[in-house]
Amino acid sequence: MDNGSVLGKRRMAKKGVFICIEGLDGSGKTSQTKLLVRHLRRNGCDAVYTAEPTKGRIGRFIRRHCLNSEKRCSSMVETLLFAADRVEHIKTEIVPMLQAGRTVVSDRYVYSSYAYQGATGLDLEWIERANQFAVRPDLALFIDVKPELVLKRLKAKKSVMENLETQRKVRQVYQTYVERGDLCRIDGGGSLAEVHGRLVKTIDDFLTKK
Repeated sequence: MDNGSVLGKRRMAKKGVFICIEGLDGSGKTSQTKLLVRHLRRNGCDAVYTAEPTKGRIGRFIRRHCLNSEKRCSSMVETLLFAADRVEHIKTEIVPMLQAGRTVVSDRYVYSSYAYQGATGLDLEWIERANQFAVRPDLALFIDVKPELVLKRLKAKKSVMENLETQRKVRQVYQTYVERGDLCRIDGGGSLAEVHGRLVKTIDDFLTKK
């Protein structure tokens, strides 16, 4: 996609703040994202929660055929499906809300594609090229929880991701982006309130300086 694309132009027109929250399945990421949105709203911020995969047509297909299913697509197909869903997410939700001056908080974003499809051995540069259209978040956070802990939670939910080696590989890819400076690591150990406190401090500090 060239620099003259619609998404490319909209990236330049962004007015609001875009935050994404990442983490292993079972890390408490969704609960923390929703708590964060409530915190921001209570403090006068026009914040909105969104998530990937979306509830749109492609997102629904992904949930039905790629997640919690024994007959999963290949990693390459999954990457392209998530990228297609992301195009619609950006075009119909993220960019319009940013242009309206809102704070958009996404429960998973492009880093999930890097981590989960990358953990299967798919080339990270290829995944990045497939997602080169993606609007860059103002702040991207990784809630880091040990794979052994999330595995216990996933087994309770009978998730298809209940494999220690898989979780370790996913975490390793996330850490690659932490080391690059694309993701800010948040210690996910401790109670819900403790993790929320760390998350809020990081984001409040960021918004104060912005």
